[in-house]
Amino acid sequence: MAIELLLKGGTVVTEGGVVQADVGIDREKIVALTAPGETIPAKRVVDIGGLHLLPGLIDMHSHHREPGYTHKEDLITATACCAAGGVTVTVGMPNVSPSPTTAEILRDMFALYDQKAIVDYNVNPAGTVLEEIPRMAAMGILAYKVFMVVDTGRSYPHMPGIGVHDHGKLLAIFQEVQKTGLPIMIHPHDQALMDQIEQGYWAEGKRDFRAYAQAYAAHDGVIWDVAVGVLLRLQQAADVRLHLLHLQTVGCVEMLRAAKAQGRPVSAEVNPWALWLGNDWSNIERLGSYALSYYVAPHHSEAIWKALLDGTADIIATDHAPHLKEEKEPGWTDGWKAHTGTPSAQRYLSLLLTDVSAGRISLERAVEIVSLQPAKLFGLYPRKGAIRVGADADLVAVDLDREHVITNEEVLSKCGWTPYAGRKVRGVPVHTLVRGQFVFENGSVVGRPGYGRLASPVNAKSHERK
Repeated sequence: MAIELLLKGGTVVTEGGVVQADVGIDREKIVALTAPGETIPAKRVVDIGGLHLLPGLIDMHSHHREPGYTHKEDLITATACCAAGGVTVTVGMPNVSPSPTTAEILRDMFALYDQKAIVDYNVNPAGTVLEEIPRMAAMGILAYKVFMVVDTGRSYPHMPGIGVHDHGKLLAIFQEVQKTGLPIMIHPHDQALMDQIEQGYWAEGKRDFRAYAQAYAAHDGVIWDVAVGVLLRLQQAADVRLHLLHLQTVGCVEMLRAAKAQGRPVSAEVNPWALWLGNDWSNIERLGSYALSYYVAPHHSEAIWKALLDGTADIIATDHAPHLKEEKEPGWTDGWKAHTGTPSAQRYLSLLLTDVSAGRISLERAVEIVSLQPAKLFGLYPRKGAIRVGADADLVAVDLDREHVITNEEVLSKCGWTPYAGRKVRGVPVHTLVRGQFVFENGSVVGRPGYGRLASPVNAKSHERK
């Protein structure tokens, strides 16, 4: 009997290495990896000769903006960016409105994704309401998320219910999450130190984008180092699985490396802005708030690169954060009035493959940090994250030799701009498949809203509290 689809003639990046193989797909799964020339009857054969086939990317940190902020982005445009960028699983963050702090709100969010997502998805709810933590674990989530900021009651970006800076409350959350066996993601921040630093800049009349960038990087990244030190100590106390977001200083890398050497269940992600954007002051001068997220001085960026190469840093996740131009423009004169974050889901694979082409990182390691490791850390492996028989047929076919200049005109995000405009990349996605179906084909998004499915941990039932 013929299988549904055969991808023929490609170079396949598997867990065991790079091989020439044909990939057979049937009923959403990879059913065969065969040597070129072996005959497999198939209803459809697609020749991908000259392309490399990678497992679909798993982006554990993306701001989809729906519900509540659909003027910036919505689930259709966000997941269209994913399809074009080779992302087959995208995980939304809780700074939306209403914020998913309860199982009921999370259920409503899942319903929106069911209707609109083009690729597979999940949502990291805010693990801030202790009694809701076990209820949400039973719903098939991959992790929780908490912003380590003071809850000031403002409506955006850290709305009520998702920010916790009190160390006692953080410990209580860690202890409750530990019972579920799931990881908790933390956006590290030391609000008291930041308040002191900001007041110094403001007293001198410094408020533009340069001042904002310098303030958050002040004292060689003290707000990040102190916050991560606290979080790692609380992790040790609670024995929770801790995932640190926004790795961006030498000090944080060293503390993470030491914790891993002790065998503790800690991991961390690096974001595109720390590798290809905010690590070059000339980008800050040229783009102002359009380049911020945060400024990462070159010695910190180099340490992060080394951490990615040696395994101290585990994954790259986009921190995809679209804002309209009118929300960025105030930053030229007042960086604190500009919304922080940059869109990146559509092109971060190409930026990474450009470094592969330059010899900075191997193709195999690149695949590990965007596909295999996210799947293993967050319970999706072996169903996702690798090209292997029995896995979901989540795949991206890339042309490693094709050069492309990124433009604003090609941006699929509702925001309509990219800080990487004008950047030449080498290596672009040609096709993306989610569970065996093309969602991006020959350079065009062909997936339909509502095709995406909740990507739950393989052993999701074990997370239910008995």
